[in-house]
Amino acid sequence: MAGYLVASAALFAPNLTLGQDETPLSAIDWLTQTPTVTIDINPEPPVAEGGNTPDVDVSELEASGREAVGLLPSRVTGLPNALWQESSAHALANLIADMPDEGLPAIQALLYTLLLAEANPPANADGTDALLLARVDKLVALGAIEQANALLARATPDRADLFERWFEVSLLIGEEAQACDVLNSAPHLAPSYAARVFCHARAGNWDTAVITLNTAKLLKLVSPAEDALLLRFLDPELFAEEPLLITVTDPDPLQFRLLESIGETQPTRLLPRGYAHADLRDNIGWKTQLEAAERLARVGALTENRLFGLYLERKPAASGTIWDRVAAVQAFQSALTQQDADKTAATLPNAWAAMKGAHLEVPFARFYGDALKDLPQGSVAGTLAREIRLLSESYEIAARSGPRDFLAGLAMGQPPRRSADPTRLSVANSFHGAGVPQVWSNRLARGQLGEVILLAMISFQQGAAGDLRALTNALATFRAVGLEDTARQAALQVLLLERGF
Repeated sequence: MAGYLVASAALFAPNLTLGQDETPLSAIDWLTQTPTVTIDINPEPPVAEGGNTPDVDVSELEASGREAVGLLPSRVTGLPNALWQESSAHALANLIADMPDEGLPAIQALLYTLLLAEANPPANADGTDALLLARVDKLVALGAIEQANALLARATPDRADLFERWFEVSLLIGEEAQACDVLNSAPHLAPSYAARVFCHARAGNWDTAVITLNTAKLLKLVSPAEDALLLRFLDPELFAEEPLLITVTDPDPLQFRLLESIGETQPTRLLPRGYAHADLRDNIGWKTQLEAAERLARVGALTENRLFGLYLERKPAASGTIWDRVAAVQAFQSALTQQDADKTAATLPNAWAAMKGAHLEVPFARFYGDALKDLPQGSVAGTLAREIRLLSESYEIAARSGPRDFLAGLAMGQPPRRSADPTRLSVANSFHGAGVPQVWSNRLARGQLGEVILLAMISFQQGAAGDLRALTNALATFRAVGLEDTARQAALQVLLLERGF
């Protein structure tokens, strides 16, 4: 058994040259190149009043196998290595699965950080890697497949359930070469006979691929759809004049790649979000690239730099919803480039309305926020610019330069205690006296920090949908455990963004 483990690890060695104390894999560049959502949550001193919240100590990361794997070490996340240690692995997995795939950007940012964090595994981990699998599945659901791929590669996916996920995300990003090399060397890991046929063919082992397919078909180990797609993949010239007589309405990643390879490319807009990455390639039409980029940027799975790079790539040749957004952003960018304050003020409202319609306000604020600081205060454009900057990383600077109103106080961590607006009052309560709910405080006392953060995130989502007590509890808890920046940005987003959760 020990020999098998050594041999299996060797198959994955190219992606496992980094120790846990070394720099994370290059895929984490996604998080360091001005991410679409904030991920810098280094804890500040707890500032919420009451709640009897215990101190959170940072512990050493133990050599705990797969479940400890992450792309962000504690020194980057600011979270202790004991984040998950005292909770049930399956309870944590269920909480992660229950997290919505499209929440407010501040909560999305925190979710990505938790999913990618290095941390000791739950003490009751039973060897099924339930928490790791839940983290990977949530990343895939969010469309963050490059990060899921990197996380799996670091985890040494030498078990069937892990390998299947690694193989599928490799297909979605078009980097299946290494996964196929591993599968050809260790066929027992193959998620299906169709995968074995595909990888043999990809390696140039055409005879083996044909024999494997014929045997699998005889034993009914491939579906009719897989058989038809693989036959065309193996011998496209034989079927060049024949139409594809099957319809695949819900392709898995392998079927999606096979359809693409035989010239039957499928639109991704109705497929799970991870498939959208296939539409970001240079050989795909600009409109399709834009739609995919918006879909991914909306959940923080694509940087704002990439999104607005596409918006500004060329002039739209048509009109319509997405082209109107492109035109509005380009007109605003042109005014900025010309350093024309009047044009900037005139084009900002249209650009902002376009971003609001697509739920891309925060990516816009993060990309353009600093460019708006010189618009005259008190003007219509200046007032709008301040609200936009309050949604950016520079929210505290924006608060200092504008009127001393509720939003400014919130951005500085000191909102007024009173407000006639119920939502603002619930936010204010979290900064003035509200403590951590007792049931969560008990969990914190047991060291279940990660579990409490997940519960607070779910509570926040309920609060954003109208449960104001849940909103107060969530924000107060974020602050109590040191997530002050998350609390402020999340509260600002509740007040400034129009969402119908």
